[in-house]
Order: sequence, then C-alpha cells, then structure tokens
Amino acid sequence: MTQPIRLLLVDDHLLAREGVKEILEGQKEFEIVGEASNGVQAVEKTQELIPDLVLMDISMPKMNGFEATKEIKQQFPNVKVVMMTVSYDITDWFEALKKGAQGYLLKNLNTEDMLNGLKAYSMDEIPMSKEMAFRIWKEFKKDGQAEQSLSIREQEVLQLVAKGYSNKEISKELNISENTVKTHMKNILGKLQLDNRVQLASYAYDKGFV
Repeated sequence: MTQPIRLLLVDDHLLAREGVKEILEGQKEFEIVGEASNGVQAVEKTQELIPDLVLMDISMPKMNGFEATKEIKQQFPNVKVVMMTVSYDITDWFEALKKGAQGYLLKNLNTEDMLNGLKAYSMDEIPMSKEMAFRIWKEFKKDGQAEQSLSIREQEVLQLVAKGYSNKEISKELNISENTVKTHMKNILGKLQLDNRVQLASYAYDKGFV
C-alpha cells in the first residue's frame, strides 16, 4: 500500500485550516501531520516533522509564506511547498516560484481541483488552470513584446516620461500639441497594460528607456 503524503498545513486563519482539514481528512492519499499559524511556526514544524509537503498561505504574521518557503527549501530541499492563497496577482505566483515553491493554488478552487492539484504537485507535475495560464501569458506578453509595439513617437514620449517631463514639457520638446501628448500617453498605457503615469515612469526606468 502506498504511503500517504504527510502534509503540514500553514494558515493564520483557523477557519481556513479547518476547511482544508475537512477536505483532506477524507482522502487516503493525505495525512495531516501538523499545523502552523505563521511562517516562523511553519519553519519550526517542518524542522520537527519533516513533512512531504507544506501547504502554505502567503499573508501571515511574524514571517510571510514567501520567506518561510525560502527558509524551508534552504534547509529541506526535498520538502515540497505549495502556496494556497486568495491572491490573483501573477507577481505573487512568480515570487513563490523564486522562493522555491513547487506550486500555487487559489483558495477559491473547488474540492476536486484542489485535490488534483495537490496530488499532481506531490508527484512533481505542474498542473495549471486556464486562468493562471492566461495571466502568465499576459505577463510575458507585457514584459517581452509590448514595448516593441510602440511607435517611434510613443517611444520618444516614454523616454521623456521616464525623465520626469510633464505633458506640457513633452509637447514643447517634441513640438506637438498637449492633446497629442495625451493621446500618445493613452495609447502607451493601453499597449503596456499599465494604469497610470507613475507605473509608466517606473516601467520605462526598469526597461532602460532613460
């Protein structure tokens, strides 16, 4: 008989832990060997119990799930960590992977999808919902291709935004009307999937437009 997956459950919300426990306790593939309510406890419990898999929340007191994951993976590289969170932010997904997590599950998943995801991650597979795949695709498209779609004039506007120029100053520098500048700004924000001028300036600086 195959041994069950020994799982450490980490979440600062008792109701969340109880909900997951109720689901997993009816599954012969899993055995909950311990619980923790913050990142510090997660590291300590991992040291004590050496579970096969840690199901880890992100936002917790004392030490968040990212840092706890980093600590655990440094000490116990064979212990798998799967983040389980309400966050749809794709940057959290990337951050989890950078810290060493094997996977990322959303708390709004139905029971079947959650169980299938945990089983797959425990076997080193990489399941991914269509929604997560689409978000990753959008992120890579934004980072790798969007700036290539900017016209020469839009790139000039972007460079001046990064240097801190106002719309009026951009208008004088490029000898175009302020309304034209505003139109270019709207188009640039749309192509780069950004929300405002602050994000645009940060993006331009990070991408070396300055």
